Amino acid sequence: MNGPHDLGGAHGFGPVVPEPDEPVFHAAWEARALAVVLAAGSAGRWNLDMARFARESIPPARYLASSYYDIWATGLERMAVDHGLVTAEELAAGHAIEPAAPIRRVLSPEAVGPMLASRSGSTERPATRPARFEVGDPVRARVMHPRGHTRLPRYVRGRLGSIEAVHGCHVFPDAHAHGGGEDPQWLYTVVFDGGELWGDDGDPALTVSVDAFEPYLEPA
Repeated sequence: MNGPHDLGGAHGFGPVVPEPDEPVFHAAWEARALAVVLAAGSAGRWNLDMARFARESIPPARYLASSYYDIWATGLERMAVDHGLVTAEELAAGHAIEPAAPIRRVLSPEAVGPMLASRSGSTERPATRPARFEVGDPVRARVMHPRGHTRLPRYVRGRLGSIEAVHGCHVFPDAHAHGGGEDPQWLYTVVFDGGELWGDDGDPALTVSVDAFEPYLEPA
């Protein structure tokens, strides 16, 4: 979807200025927010792409005025309501009103470390068909403005690039975020020239590499 999270090529946000010796959390509530998000997600009511879409769907004014973990907490509120873990009335009241909804599994404290260190969360899946493109092929990113989740940035849509790498088949977020199953699709890295993306105002020596799924691309 086209939302405030897609900032590539947008004016007015200034440079990214890294914070020296930045702490993992700037306040205690941020650590708690992360913990609650992980614990709620492990209950199995939603997947990673659903959670991303919930965060992307926050109204632009609120999204841009929110900190990183505030966005996470707000997205969790939506997921918890949409999937029946709490009601909007309970969120407003700040406490349970109805009996707790059953969940399939609970994330225990001793399971947190192994879960975060695990590599079992790979999105790669067996290929069911040959890749449409190979390294060096010219491609054009489709012009598309879906209402649902997508990982194709706006600033590359309609632009000409070339295949830089082929990464195999992976879970397709556009389907996975909306209960459409994993629908594995070939994933590529596509490289775009700065001039192609931003015209005469672009740096001709600049290139931008974007990971893009096969349905996002057309032969050029």
